[in-house]
Amino acid sequence: MISSHCSSLANSDYFNRFIIATILLAGVVVGAQTYSNFAQENEQILSFLDRLILIIFTLEASIKILAQGKNPFNYFKNPWNVFDFLIVAACLLEPFLNLGGAFLPVLRLARILRVLRLVTAIPKLQLLVTCLLKSLPSMFYVSILLFLLFYIYGAMAVFLFGENDPIHFQNLQTSILSLFRVVTLEDWTDVMYINMYGSDQYGYTAEDLAKWNPVSSGSPLWAAVFFVSFVLIGTMIVLNLVIGVIMNSMDESNAEMSIKQEIEKRKSNPEPVRDGLHDLQNRMEELSSELKVIKKMIEETNHSSK
Repeated sequence: MISSHCSSLANSDYFNRFIIATILLAGVVVGAQTYSNFAQENEQILSFLDRLILIIFTLEASIKILAQGKNPFNYFKNPWNVFDFLIVAACLLEPFLNLGGAFLPVLRLARILRVLRLVTAIPKLQLLVTCLLKSLPSMFYVSILLFLLFYIYGAMAVFLFGENDPIHFQNLQTSILSLFRVVTLEDWTDVMYINMYGSDQYGYTAEDLAKWNPVSSGSPLWAAVFFVSFVLIGTMIVLNLVIGVIMNSMDESNAEMSIKQEIEKRKSNPEPVRDGLHDLQNRMEELSSELKVIKKMIEETNHSSK
């Protein structure tokens, strides 16, 4: 009896909207606590709201656990529920962990992470996070490709521009770091112009020239080709690869979520006639494909006999 009431409450739209509003309030409270003067002046109000939010989240977790009936551990089969529970548990343990302020940064982190519960409360955000997690294996190979690109161009930059521009291309690690700046398009033209016109003509001050002692040598053609090609490959091609991987994962996540929603719908509102017709349609399609194969085999047999 209690489990059915808790289940209906946990699946209620009004309950979910109330939880979302509470999460947003938690975000506002955490943001307000970052202003030290305001937090000190309104310490009582903020503390009251913080305790109220924690009580609501604790009740929410309790309701969802009770909604599982005789199998309360089913609550922990959902990774999002585990995430919510750990945040609530960390906040509940605050009085016991906050000894001498040693665990204060961890406790503050737990409070900030309560804002992330917005992901667990909105299915579309869950879809996006699931999509990003699914894309990680493919992103690994894209990262390898990007590393190779940086490594090759970084080594080339040391050989081509190391003497002229030691600030940016003195060695391999500095060169790769400078190329990362270039690929973010942060004043990348300044780096290109230094190597197009020479360090004594552009970019280097008198102090820089005295400190680094560069051998000024401009390369208008090679510098332009090098940096323009790197920017095009790094920002256009690789970026499109990343977008393609994420979009593919998005399609897969959408398909999986549609299947899960359909399964939940059939469990809550079974439609035996509709399910039977769906199975019959699948069998008819299989039979049609089989008949086409048999027809083709007969045709080939008749043709060979002639």
